[in-house]
Amino acid sequence: MKSNKTVKIIVLTALFLSAVIIISVMTGATKETTADTDSVKLPVIMYHSLLKDEKLQNDYTISPTLFENDLKYLTENGYTTVVVNDLTDYAYGKKSLPEKCIMLTFDDGYYNNYYYALPLLEKYNCKAVISPIASVSEKFTETKDISVTYGHITFDDMKEMSDSGYVEIQNHSYDMHSLKSRKGVLPKAGESDEAYKSILTEDVAKAQGLIENATGKKPTCFVYPFGAKNDLTEKLIKEMGFSCTLTCTEKPNIITKNPDSLYELGRYRRDRSESMQNLLIRIETQT
Repeated sequence: MKSNKTVKIIVLTALFLSAVIIISVMTGATKETTADTDSVKLPVIMYHSLLKDEKLQNDYTISPTLFENDLKYLTENGYTTVVVNDLTDYAYGKKSLPEKCIMLTFDDGYYNNYYYALPLLEKYNCKAVISPIASVSEKFTETKDISVTYGHITFDDMKEMSDSGYVEIQNHSYDMHSLKSRKGVLPKAGESDEAYKSILTEDVAKAQGLIENATGKKPTCFVYPFGAKNDLTEKLIKEMGFSCTLTCTEKPNIITKNPDSLYELGRYRRDRSESMQNLLIRIETQT
């Protein structure tokens, strides 16, 4: 038979372990593990529009239900959503990142991001980066034309989303999201470097001013329209003070304590062809 002393030790140990488990659950320690390493894997998922009508869904438009399923899967499997500010804080040694972190991004600033995505982000305590086309948001702010189907967020919407703490607003250009005269922010054929620099900086700076005026926060990341860029583009964007850039190239990212690791981050376009689980497996196999 076990002695009373042994029994007491077993009971005290069991009570101690139970307390540890309870405290861990209450503080979320079992859900999020902090990475104190010098590098962290970061999948970045690229969304655009959310619409319920299946006839309007395509490679760039998915249903709000699918987006909710994504958030549900991520939260149930221990992922923590981060935004650009989290990455820069990590790269500059200000704080650590969660071990299983992921970044969700929305391009172009559709009104349905506000109507469908924001409430879901709040519901699942997740964050996202939304990068509106500033000239289009300016237009919808002036016309006050509200439409879940074709509308874009206004400056008031931007402020509400930013103030919520669930959305970070970044720069997607003022009026260079086009394939007419040039592809996105790429220079035209035969355009001088001086002329190109003037046009690019004027456009991007205008978007910066409008977004900062609306949200009170200056964008720190430039999101390339169509992912189009060259070496000069990246050089000029860096000179403008951006600490991070996002492309449309599907590639995995390793974030390190070197701030240069935040440039030209790859993103995986979210469509209806696979589950979030399979998408993350595909990303992991490429890391």
